[in-house]
Amino acid sequence: MIEQTDRAVGPTPSCGPVQVTGRLAAGGLLLAGLAWIVRAVWELRLALAGEPASGPPDQGGGVHRPLDALENSYHLVTSVGGAAVVLCVLLFLSWLLRLRDNADALSGQAPKYAGIWVYLGWIMPVVNLWFPRGIVADAFRRTAPGRKLPVSVEVWWVLWLIGMLSGVGIVYRDSTDEIIGRAYTDVWQLLASDAAVVGAAVAGAFAVRAVTAVQVERLRRGPQPQEEHAPAQPAGTPAGA
Repeated sequence: MIEQTDRAVGPTPSCGPVQVTGRLAAGGLLLAGLAWIVRAVWELRLALAGEPASGPPDQGGGVHRPLDALENSYHLVTSVGGAAVVLCVLLFLSWLLRLRDNADALSGQAPKYAGIWVYLGWIMPVVNLWFPRGIVADAFRRTAPGRKLPVSVEVWWVLWLIGMLSGVGIVYRDSTDEIIGRAYTDVWQLLASDAAVVGAAVAGAFAVRAVTAVQVERLRRGPQPQEEHAPAQPAGTPAGA
């Protein structure tokens, strides 16, 4: 199976898809970043407008007061932003699968992580702290043994973790109404988390472009027999990568 894939490697057909999926994934990340900037603007607008005399939207005990126009528009903004994030996820996973498949064909080595972790690695507690980054790093190192992982990958992952673990960023524990209540009282906490998410999106776009460029360069050279017989784990690969 690997031999058949290797014979097909080259500017066509493998090089084209990874370039296209890489561009789409980078675009999806930037779109998600833009959606989070809009959210931040609306949160700042809520803070500047001040909490209504009737109190926060979530009154506690399952009671919610009617929303004003600005609060309703924030719900719309978060819904549109959520759709942008879903699109970003689909585009990123499409790129990651292509990157991983190409790395398999180029190296002739089994990937470090089973294919199911491309999906579960993002949502499974504990392992989601390093598996997604590890999958990208593993594909990169099998594509270009001995080359250093782009710094943008590390920046992307650190900012992603900050946004995810902050509780008000990528993974919200609170409802939208509760987030509105936070905007009235703790807007700077929200804005700091938003900044981490936006930074992660921008760094992620650079990471996708950098990793894709290395694989495109490698694909254009075609399979190298001396690399196909290289050890499964290149020297210097971090144990947790």
